[in-house]
Amino acid sequence: MAPRVLIVEDEGLVALLIEDLLTDLGCEVVASCDSIRSAMEWLERGSAPDGALLDVNLGGELVYPVAEFLAARKIPFAFATGYGALPDGRFADVPVLAKPVNQAKLKDVVDRFGAAA
Repeated sequence: MAPRVLIVEDEGLVALLIEDLLTDLGCEVVASCDSIRSAMEWLERGSAPDGALLDVNLGGELVYPVAEFLAARKIPFAFATGYGALPDGRFADVPVLAKPVNQAKLKDVVDRFGAAA
């Protein structure tokens, strides 16, 4: 069964690129949200992806509320960032993908999502 993945990314072109990469890896993109608010609304409706790819910085806000929600429900996720690393030590055990996202590294993350599903 294909992993069902949530994308949280505020830049439309980047979100489309990630969607294409995930689709090429056999994933089903169940939602693509461009803000913390829209991601939280989607999740709070009871939607549960097999995994999520989260942009760290969404218009100046850190995506941590979404990450905390997912972690509390034991839904695996990874961060994507153009900064190279997280701005602080939170979520040190979560994979961090550099942007532009490398498909081979994304595959490793997706394999984890599939194993958790």
